[in-house]
Amino acid sequence: MPDVMSSSRLVGVGVGPGDPELVTVKGVNALRAAEVVVVPVMDTGEQGRAEATVLHYVGAEKVVRVVFALNERSDRGRREAAWDAAGARVAELLREHGSVAFATIGDPNVYSTFTYLAQTIAELVPETVVETVPGITAMQDLAARSGAVLTEGTEPLTLVPVTAGAQALKDALNGPGTVVAYKFGRQAGAVVEALRESGRVEDAVWGSALGLDEESIRPAAELDGSPLPYLSTLIAPPRRDGGRGGKL
Repeated sequence: MPDVMSSSRLVGVGVGPGDPELVTVKGVNALRAAEVVVVPVMDTGEQGRAEATVLHYVGAEKVVRVVFALNERSDRGRREAAWDAAGARVAELLREHGSVAFATIGDPNVYSTFTYLAQTIAELVPETVVETVPGITAMQDLAARSGAVLTEGTEPLTLVPVTAGAQALKDALNGPGTVVAYKFGRQAGAVVEALRESGRVEDAVWGSALGLDEESIRPAAELDGSPLPYLSTLIAPPRRDGGRGGKL
């Protein structure tokens, strides 16, 4: 058993949206340096996107699946119980191994399960040093693959998880700058309606499964409101009529 007082270390590693080539060199080094790599799953029998990416860089013998209530939003008690159980399992791994990496899709500081895990570990194993390694986000990958420009000059950038409700997206679309929407597959109809109402549908782009075999990238104008994959990303740029440098 390691000396927790001196060696316990938990590193949240962003492994990007799915394309294994988008894991940073620092991220790969962190995964390889850890004694154990935890990957979050909803079911112990499944392979999630984070695990699939991790396995390009470390052996399966280092990977431990830990169940999180990744899609539980209605039952707070069940969600809290799942977080407690997951935190207890990672705390156990830290006591056994000392050095644990937690792989999360995207970035560990952007809508990531790692945030809640780190808070739990701070209570269960307070001597643990918690660090994060940034990862490429879905909005960056979608911008690169679609040619959409996220920001120019003085434009602001607003990121909205549509799990917060369609009204939050509508408010953002009626404001300035580019709006990025995450996690809206089940509310695709409301998203398309909001885009049309705000006059932003023509320049908006949608994508899912970026960098994977089932990748789909389409103009938002082609969406008909049918349900989309949960991890869908939308980029809705503002009107840019001023020519080159018009937003400076």
